[in-house]
Amino acid sequence: MRSVLIANRGEIALRIGRACRDMGLRTVQAYSEPDRDSLAVRLADAAVCVGAGPSKQSYLNQAALLGAARMSGADAIHPGYGFLSENAEFAERCEAAGLTYIGPQPQIIRLMGDKSAARKFAVEAGVPVSGGSHDPVGGLDEASALARRIGYPVLVKAAAGGGGRGMRIVANEGELKEGLERATAEATASFGNGALYLEKYHSPVRHVEVQVLGDGKRVVHFGERDCTIQRRHQKLVEEGPSPALAPELRERILESALALARRAGYRSAGTLEYIVDTARQEFFFIEMNTRIQVE
Repeated sequence: MRSVLIANRGEIALRIGRACRDMGLRTVQAYSEPDRDSLAVRLADAAVCVGAGPSKQSYLNQAALLGAARMSGADAIHPGYGFLSENAEFAERCEAAGLTYIGPQPQIIRLMGDKSAARKFAVEAGVPVSGGSHDPVGGLDEASALARRIGYPVLVKAAAGGGGRGMRIVANEGELKEGLERATAEATASFGNGALYLEKYHSPVRHVEVQVLGDGKRVVHFGERDCTIQRRHQKLVEEGPSPALAPELRERILESALALARRAGYRSAGTLEYIVDTARQEFFFIEMNTRIQVE
């Protein structure tokens, strides 16, 4: 790897560029027309315009990014976060073009992108998950039977979701139909996939994340971050280490993160998210973000 195409913009593009320079790697900055004079473009060794302002025509344009890599002589692509960073198809197309994709393996991106499949994988790795479905629910009748089995309140969640979109708290049977309809509509609009699954809703809990780094064989963690203070499912404050975890509970959470990443043969940076019931000393895997963390 000698030359890296940076397929992103703004702060993360600057961070990638700085890391590449520290490693002696040539940088090629992909940019949209409005970003022509951005700092990331000015600091890169080379730059290639990949389209107009709208992201669909530039930073989400897979063909344009792959063409820019070929034209510029780059032999690797770094997607940063957002845009195409968790797109398994893009990772596959990079590898098919003979480019090093700086990120997880395509099959792992696809697996963890399906939240219900990720739950099933976590169970196989011995990582606890909240009670609920391991497959998308087939409709109101199936969801109703499942909700009664696991007990209300329940969370209706988008299988392809993230960022709190496509998610509804359902307190009782009377709210289930509307919760399913709203979550389906939001998931379809946000992700192009209306599949839903159910899990038990726990409250009060803490939201804890663990960042890992793997090379396909070995995995290390960087401790946990407490992300409990949120607004509309978006984190406002992160604190590390968490002030609420007892040492034994912390160790169990960190070991579970390593166990899941090892079972996946994980490569690159990733973040595992958990909810933690400190009163009961229990924790449950939520999902894994297969990219460098925004923070």
